[in-house]
Amino acid sequence: MRTVHISLAILILSIAISGCGSNQTLKVDTLQLGRSLNADNSVGNFTTTFAPTDTIYLAVLTSGAGDGTLAVRWSFGGRVISEPTKKISYKDSAATEFHLQSGDGFPPGEYKAEVSLDGKPVGTREFKVESR
Repeated sequence: MRTVHISLAILILSIAISGCGSNQTLKVDTLQLGRSLNADNSVGNFTTTFAPTDTIYLAVLTSGAGDGTLAVRWSFGGRVISEPTKKISYKDSAATEFHLQSGDGFPPGEYKAEVSLDGKPVGTREFKVESR
């Protein structure tokens, strides 16, 4: 009988332990804007003001484990200029990179990057392009 109780206790403990990690879900923590990236895809040079010829980098920093689809809606003057998406799957904290480039240069003005995870908004970063 004692063996049955010990076996039952071990079974309950193993179920409880295996469930501990499953509560961790993928979550967006931070949005970073800048002119360069680090090796881990986080932004290396933070700014919200860009020159017309700059490449604009956006890093989406996530924590937790899971998979999903990140999307960025880049807009200028209320018009969408790009809407890239990336399917992601992470087991821990990570950075996902998006960037915006223009061969002809960006017109000066106010821009916006709206980020969503699985279709749900998670944050917005506003920035501007200025002639130098």
